[in-house]
Amino acid sequence: MLKIGDKFNYKFSYTQADVELFARVTGDNNPIHINADYAKNTPFGRPIMHGFLSAAVFSKVFGTLFPGEGTIYMSQEMKFRAPMFVDVEYIAEFEVISHNPDKHSGVISCKIVNSEGKECITGEALLKHFEMF
Repeated sequence: MLKIGDKFNYKFSYTQADVELFARVTGDNNPIHINADYAKNTPFGRPIMHGFLSAAVFSKVFGTLFPGEGTIYMSQEMKFRAPMFVDVEYIAEFEVISHNPDKHSGVISCKIVNSEGKECITGEALLKHFEMF
């Protein structure tokens, strides 16, 4: 059973091929994500990842690692605080901040930080899991 204060961290990165596949699947072909010549003339100086690709790690972790199999993803609130780039290692950090045993649900604080500890994405997810909450 998960309890308030339980934590989980997960290191990850994405490649430009991942970004291009995400662009094909979603139809979001904004050149800020897929065209290096275009992106070098932006404030970022290079392509940035799609925000929802960056945050897709939340779904992976919730569905397979923490709490894992059987999790139902009910909602997600998030803020994009800093751009994320391909081939950079990030850490997704999770912490149980509340739970309702009667409803088998809990709220998980989730954020992504870069190697300097700067927050890139912050938010909270509401999850349901009949065995873990």
